[in-house]
Amino acid sequence: MAWIMDTYSMHHGYTIPGVVTGKPIAVGGSLGRNEATARGAVFTLLQWAKAKGETLEGARVAIEGYGNAGSIAATLLKAEGATIIAVTDSTGGIHDASGLDPAKVSAWKAEHGTVVGFPGTDSINNHELLEIDCEILVPAALENQITRANAPRIKAKVIAEAANGPTTPEADQILFDRGVFVIPDILCNAGGVTVSYFEWVQDMQSFFWTEARINESLKEIMDRAFEAVHQMSDRHEVDMRTAAYMVAVARVAEATTLRGLYP
Repeated sequence: MAWIMDTYSMHHGYTIPGVVTGKPIAVGGSLGRNEATARGAVFTLLQWAKAKGETLEGARVAIEGYGNAGSIAATLLKAEGATIIAVTDSTGGIHDASGLDPAKVSAWKAEHGTVVGFPGTDSINNHELLEIDCEILVPAALENQITRANAPRIKAKVIAEAANGPTTPEADQILFDRGVFVIPDILCNAGGVTVSYFEWVQDMQSFFWTEARINESLKEIMDRAFEAVHQMSDRHEVDMRTAAYMVAVARVAEATTLRGLYP
């Protein structure tokens, strides 16, 4: 991203940091960007807990995908009192009903290139993880992982889609009918693009925020978005994904109407 910014800037004769986001801090990047996707997902889970009278304290969590989003989500959820019982990556997975230490698992993966073989754990694969007995399921890897085939067997109370498109439309309907709460990707993993927006704002102002301010602003936006979508879902008795699209379409429709029909 630094090279893209530099190339564009050289063609214009002056530095234009706001042309692209995701840059290193030294050349106009934003603090908090690396953790933003996972942090935003955790904010939505906190709002789910508040709305449903649940708690993250003691909640059992299974995470499919132990990359950037998954590993950071594990760390943040543990800090909220949750118990990480299973994680997987592209090579396999591990399970420990008594709880995993995300920091130690991350260190193991950094050394061995996989979470597989982490001491004191049982082996588990993606299919088993998705259907494991837990309160919170975080798909943070590939798309189309939750389908009509396995949706009837998912035991989680809530699914937080840190990945893009992990649930198929057919599975969405099954989960909704079963009362499984799905926080859709368009909402759940929006923390990353939100902090990218913050990066652009900071570049435009040539004034950079503290990480505390970034996280506070991210929480405010994620909380407001969750509330709007959840209210729409309750009002029209639809799943959260449909509600998110309804909120989006309504906003565009309102803005279009207010602007008029010129020319």
